[in-house]
Amino acid sequence: MKKILIIEDDPATLTGIEETLKEEHFDIATVMSGQMGYDKAKEGKYDLIILDIMLPEKNGIDICKDLRRDGINTPILMLTGKKEEIDKIIGLEIGADDYVTKPFSLRELVARVKALLRRPQEIRPEVEEYSFSNVYLNFKKQEARKGAEQIELSVMEYKVMRYFIQREGEVIERNKLLDEVWGYENYPSTRTVDNFILNLRKKIEDDHSNPKHLLTIHGAGYKFVK
Repeated sequence: MKKILIIEDDPATLTGIEETLKEEHFDIATVMSGQMGYDKAKEGKYDLIILDIMLPEKNGIDICKDLRRDGINTPILMLTGKKEEIDKIIGLEIGADDYVTKPFSLRELVARVKALLRRPQEIRPEVEEYSFSNVYLNFKKQEARKGAEQIELSVMEYKVMRYFIQREGEVIERNKLLDEVWGYENYPSTRTVDNFILNLRKKIEDDHSNPKHLLTIHGAGYKFVK
């Protein structure tokens, strides 16, 4: 039986989600405070975390960000009452796997939960440190340098770089990158991916207009070469 942790401080919302998922035969644990939710999630014993953004003590964005920095890769479904595009982008940047905007139907929530739990988890060796050219990346410590200069990378940028490095030489289609790294089917668009890669190149390439490592394969996608 799949174990799901729900971190939500609104009693009515929490009860509705809990009862619905129990009817679908999931093993449910619930927490109503951000700090307690973070402590339970850190145990790493859940198959999925449903995480509200607005929480007392510690908000959902900080929880998600800290869990990813702790090396907890459990799929996270964010619940947000904010509809602005910037909030959705923040959700992507911090390493969330999907989100639903309140108010949502419980039917939609169940469908997204099942989709996340069905997603195949590729088994590839975890890369903790990696160097290429004059760039050094430490994924465990979330540290990066280019020559002697420190580079500031977001959680999602570390995630994308690790994904490419683990598939060095492979051509990765934009839609595959969206599905397997961002975990969104309809958002963001492939254009958002292009802009994301452009910004990442500015940080790791000597000349972002003439990249030597993160290459565009026209008509196909992207490829990382060392």
